[in-house]
Amino acid sequence: MKISDVCNKISPVLQALWCAVLYFIIEAISRHSIAEAWQYMTGKPLVFVYNTAFIFTTMLIVYLFHRRFFWRVLVSAFWLFLGLVNGILLMNRVTPFTGPDLHMLTDGLSIMQKYLPAYGVVLGCILIGLVLIGLLILLIKGPKYKKKIRYRYVIPLILAGIAAFGGITQLALEKRILSNYFGNIAFAYEDYGYPYCLATTIFNTGIKSPRDYSESEIERIEKTEENLPVTKEDKKPNILFLQLESFFDPTLVNYLDISEDPIPTFRKLMKNYSSGYYKVPSVGAGTANTEFETITGMSLHYFGPGEYPYKSILKETTCESAPYVLKNLGYSTHAVHNNESNFYGRRTIFPNLGFDTFTSEEYMAGENLKNPLGWVKDSVLTDEIVKCLDSTEEPDYVYTISVQGHGDYPDEPILEDPQITVSGAPTEELNYKWEYYVNEIHEMDNFVKNLVDTLADYPEDVVLVMYGDHLPTMGLTVEDLKNKYLFQTEYVIWDNMGLQKKNENLASYQIAAEVMDRVGIHDGTIFRYHQARRNTKNYQVDLETLQYDLLYGDRYAYQGENPFQRTKMRMGLYDATLDSIRLVSDSDYTYYIQGTNFTPSSQVKLNGEWYDTVYVSPTTLVITGTELKDFDRLSVVQRSNSSTRKALSKSYDRAVYALYDKNPWKLEKEE
Repeated sequence: MKISDVCNKISPVLQALWCAVLYFIIEAISRHSIAEAWQYMTGKPLVFVYNTAFIFTTMLIVYLFHRRFFWRVLVSAFWLFLGLVNGILLMNRVTPFTGPDLHMLTDGLSIMQKYLPAYGVVLGCILIGLVLIGLLILLIKGPKYKKKIRYRYVIPLILAGIAAFGGITQLALEKRILSNYFGNIAFAYEDYGYPYCLATTIFNTGIKSPRDYSESEIERIEKTEENLPVTKEDKKPNILFLQLESFFDPTLVNYLDISEDPIPTFRKLMKNYSSGYYKVPSVGAGTANTEFETITGMSLHYFGPGEYPYKSILKETTCESAPYVLKNLGYSTHAVHNNESNFYGRRTIFPNLGFDTFTSEEYMAGENLKNPLGWVKDSVLTDEIVKCLDSTEEPDYVYTISVQGHGDYPDEPILEDPQITVSGAPTEELNYKWEYYVNEIHEMDNFVKNLVDTLADYPEDVVLVMYGDHLPTMGLTVEDLKNKYLFQTEYVIWDNMGLQKKNENLASYQIAAEVMDRVGIHDGTIFRYHQARRNTKNYQVDLETLQYDLLYGDRYAYQGENPFQRTKMRMGLYDATLDSIRLVSDSDYTYYIQGTNFTPSSQVKLNGEWYDTVYVSPTTLVITGTELKDFDRLSVVQRSNSSTRKALSKSYDRAVYALYDKNPWKLEKEE
């Protein structure tokens, strides 16, 4: 008997073994370590076998064709490609490759340019070309199964294999070998394997229709809110939210010894104002999801595992939110973020949440004030928040997202003379991480003090909500924390109005409704629901039904129509002006451009060509190296990187602050 005949007889066994090897390679690529892949395989054997079975199930299609070898190679190449994409992404970001990232695969060159150096793009293109050539050769010249394929047996067996895998999946979920809720998507990929998590983020998205969903059910839910008072008509306060990146109380970590209290201001505010624990939907990452819950009042628990609504439903539709509700009451709505505007896609998502303006780092004069990891310091935010309050006569809603506390934290000492020292962690590398983190949040605490002191003297009523978006990425477990809960930070509601102190624990999807209730605002379908139904029977069940109706259902609560129109959001608060341009050196063609509201991201465009600038001040830019002559058109745009540049060129963002035609001023050489 030939070897090929033997292999054909035991091909399912050989295919299963190959799938195990293939899956090990994929995990090694994703984890950037063969040792970690081995540790995962031996530490979670049932999860490893499950994901191997997943790949094996996708490879069952080979039995429908005579060229089985070609199809095995093709399916293997597909999985290896997904593994390589994930490995490359994880070299540049914390979040692994998920379902919402699939649209990037339609533009392979773009993804390579974004995450690979130039030589990497060339090598990637060469590799893809070689693989395609090899597959074509295999298709034409590769070995062929010569016996007749008995489809009346093969097809039922393949379907039985798929059904069996479905049953195994359900059993694994019931036995908690797998999970369908991802608190931290990066950790979930490490715990449950790349194939399962990727498939889950692709197919298990959105909110499923509740069993009893109907118009009468929505009417019943809304009737439970009838005891709420109407919104007060008197003057309304400014409402500010400050989301502090990875901010929490490190003294809650059992094993840490910290030389001094890193957050004295926040602790004092919690003692004197309304405060408590803040339940958040993620751990170690997922800023945008805490943000989504806080802005909309909707719980992430009912969405797909690890889903980011910013990357899914909010790209398609507007959504009821605090900005929309408050706009109907005469508020102006602002977002402020000291990071690039495209982070988490905020530039395109915020108009679907009702924001009038968005001030990202590109529009901040203090953009170059950065911490050792390159994140813009939070101290620049005080002026930007006050600018939002000053920009209008009406009350303002300002949602600010800080970034200074962002990881990944260094595992070696990079602070020359840290104000606060840390010890007690299991390893020296972890001590260094904690020491860096603690000193960063100490600076953030100083920023909080400066902001509160500034707002205390502000001539209008202000309510300021401050909280951490999630725990830092430190590998914490419940045993490490005194409060024994990972999905929890702390919040405080400061005000200059004399609101009564009230201590209670809140979820991030409850906080906006609570603040509105405290100041006499009882508008908005989702916010009225929280005000009327929190801590009542079937609160969570009815919340799921209501969220489904508002986002995915027939919108019975809105009489079948979506009442929220996408806003024409502008980037930044103020237009720049171009006043003059002067030649100061004709040896190297250095020019001074004078105007207002410039930032370090300002760049000049002359006759369709971009020129980098040197930022001197909000009124002065310098360009050098090219003689400027015969130009008819000049504009200034805030551009920080290639992705943002492309995005900010769109006219509805009003990124082109200043635009002059026909050369309105004379080019003069400075004497």
